[in-house]
Amino acid sequence: MESASEMVPFPLLQTPIESNYRACTIPYRFPSDNPKRPTPTELAWIDLFRNSIPSFKKRAESDPTVPDAPDRAEKFAERYGAILEDLKKDPESHGGPPDCILLCRIREQILRELGFRDIFKKVKDEENAKAISLFSDVVNLNDAIEDEGKRLENLVRGIFAGNIFDLGSAQLAEVFSKDGMSFLASCQNLLPRPWVIDDLDTFKLKWSKKSWKKAIIFVDNSGADIILGILPFARELLRRGTQVVLAANDLPSINDVTYPELIEIISKLKDENGKLMGVDASNLLIANSGNDLPVIDLAQVSQELAFLAADADLVIMEGMVRPGDRD
Repeated sequence: MESASEMVPFPLLQTPIESNYRACTIPYRFPSDNPKRPTPTELAWIDLFRNSIPSFKKRAESDPTVPDAPDRAEKFAERYGAILEDLKKDPESHGGPPDCILLCRIREQILRELGFRDIFKKVKDEENAKAISLFSDVVNLNDAIEDEGKRLENLVRGIFAGNIFDLGSAQLAEVFSKDGMSFLASCQNLLPRPWVIDDLDTFKLKWSKKSWKKAIIFVDNSGADIILGILPFARELLRRGTQVVLAANDLPSINDVTYPELIEIISKLKDENGKLMGVDASNLLIANSGNDLPVIDLAQVSQELAFLAADADLVIMEGMVRPGDRD
């Protein structure tokens, strides 16, 4: 179910990749741990994924594209739950030891084997439509901030607020199903600075001193995340003369935006002159990352993305990852 073309390493990774890069940086286990017994960290992550089963099952039950969706959704819950229990008993089963990538891949594999291709499509379409209707208001609010540093901080806060629309989290999925999510309310409810990891002042300083030639932005969720968080920020980069490449998933996974969906979103937001709220968008490119999970392994990206990223001097990974840049 992955991209048909051969996957290659992201070209800006430090080499040799084998000794300098790990997709999963959480220390799930150490060499001294018993390979036949799950570690406390592994158990915590298995339980986290187990807690998400009811929300995924509920989405699958209502998928109108799948015959007998309720029965198949029940099979998904049973199969995935059983595999998670197996991993608790023997962490080396099912391709383990478990990490976030493996747990995501097994979940997606079961859904696809049962015929579920995009169980979040309905909510993605609804949230995209809502966010598109708010795009001009959010951009105008940002443009009204004259101080460049304050405008940048507001744009970054918008990225954080938008990223809350992540239905892979059982807790956020429950909140969303009850009350929905308001982008502006999320902006107002962000914790004040300094944040736990806060490099914004350093980024502001670099922002004030240089314009990057090309930025690669790995995007995350549909709705407010991509439309009200990432795109206003990308538009600001375009206005400064930076070429922007938005890298989106190849296949649907949770409520992450896909490459075809992002192309459609951009086409709806551009005016008849190809501009995003008055900013020339000819330097805005959309790339298929080749990924089919809600997490990414940069050792395996599409050849298209690798080609576009070879001369990038700014890389932003959005989705519980802080921005980073390469001078």
